[in-house]
Amino acid sequence: MRSKKSSGPEQLGLHFDVVGLLAGVDEAGRGPLAGPVVAAAVILDDLNPIAGLDDSKKLTARTRERLFDEIRAKALCACIAEATVEEIDRLNILHATMLAMKRAVEGLRLKPAKVLVDGNRLPVLKVAAEAIVQGDAKVQAISAASILAKVHRDRLLQTLHEAHPEYGFDGHKGYPTAEHLEALRRHGACVHHRRSFAPVREVISLTVVSSA
Repeated sequence: MRSKKSSGPEQLGLHFDVVGLLAGVDEAGRGPLAGPVVAAAVILDDLNPIAGLDDSKKLTARTRERLFDEIRAKALCACIAEATVEEIDRLNILHATMLAMKRAVEGLRLKPAKVLVDGNRLPVLKVAAEAIVQGDAKVQAISAASILAKVHRDRLLQTLHEAHPEYGFDGHKGYPTAEHLEALRRHGACVHHRRSFAPVREVISLTVVSSA
């Protein structure tokens, strides 16, 4: 998003007093029991607008896929980054999410003057940043980042499903649905499960006890 003295979606009552480029940042995958957490950073082009941007959770999978390609084609620049399952287990999910966001911002080809982050926590960055609660529904650059992160992660989980079809990753995308929890109990945890998350930890504990 290009900005002069001020910029922001006026229809939402938002106003950002900044000179330079604005980047939106969001994540996908904090809640699942498996797979990495993904973050994206996007700087939109005001001269090349994208219609239909919104919180990725409010969009259909088909619409997200279409917008994913349009964002990649029209944005001034964008970066998608991850924090691995090992990093999630070692750092905890909050710090791993902040790490993925930091990597996404630092991976941008252009340096933003300010970063707008969805939520109420900020990663440690070398540029000015502001946290915006429900920003993915308020700021188009954050909406775009939420779509990139969500689609990228969904594609990763489809790949995991092909390697481990017994868990049904293509359907629940790693979230703790009844189907996923039952598959965990039946098959145990695989290498892609987050061992620091209670349902996975409990299954591993039961497996250790039963084999002792």
